[in-house]
Amino acid sequence: MNFKLLCSDLDGTLLTTKSDVSNFTITQINRIKNDMRIILVSARMPNAMRYIQENLGISDQPIVCYNGALVLSGNKELTSVFISVNILRKIFTICTELNADLGLYYNNEWYVPKTSERVEIETKHTQTTPTLQSTSTTLNNWEQREVGAHKIMLMCTKSSADVLMPLLQEKFTHILNLYRSNDTLIEIAPKSVSKLSAIKLLIGKGESLEDVIAFGDNYNDIEMLENVGCGVAVANGRDEVKKIADHVTLKNTEDGVAIFIQENLVI
Repeated sequence: MNFKLLCSDLDGTLLTTKSDVSNFTITQINRIKNDMRIILVSARMPNAMRYIQENLGISDQPIVCYNGALVLSGNKELTSVFISVNILRKIFTICTELNADLGLYYNNEWYVPKTSERVEIETKHTQTTPTLQSTSTTLNNWEQREVGAHKIMLMCTKSSADVLMPLLQEKFTHILNLYRSNDTLIEIAPKSVSKLSAIKLLIGKGESLEDVIAFGDNYNDIEMLENVGCGVAVANGRDEVKKIADHVTLKNTEDGVAIFIQENLVI
């Protein structure tokens, strides 16, 4: 298999633990990184990806953050699409009635109204720390700065998420991507971007999607895996993801991505 770009999701895919890549993965990436570009593609914020880039020795490469809403090359923004404060206020009103908290992300800014078990888990696994301030304060500040959210993470109970998801879909599905990552979390991003749209942006002259191999595990990876030259799902991925993938490798906890690289990418 010969490819010019390798694009990989992080959580549940490239990361062997909740927060780190294994030494074996580092070895395999080091073996191929001079012959193809290695692009990390994630729902994470930049600072939660930079340390992984450093561990892999690919800090010179672009990163795709927030599922494609923010693409950076060093400190340069290649694209930045965010949800407007006007829409955020509407979502905030709905969530307030159901006692759901908004985690709001813009570039390397992360705001939460209070700490919680969910926030502490996110802090531990992503090596980033949020700013604690009221959602109203954040929205007022962003309105003045004319910025918005690259990503929203709604922190709910299962029952509030059950109510919220169809409500949000009814009101915002035409402009937002709504993704329920587990029973109590709903992630929201701009509709106009995706991991695939970001990869298209990074394809160089004389290259095409056929020159890309991509790895993923979850619903937000499906479009990417379906459209590149080779889409590989990890064994712990969603059934729907494994169904559309060209190949299925071992679980992330078993170094599935690195094993696939070792066995199939001959440099």
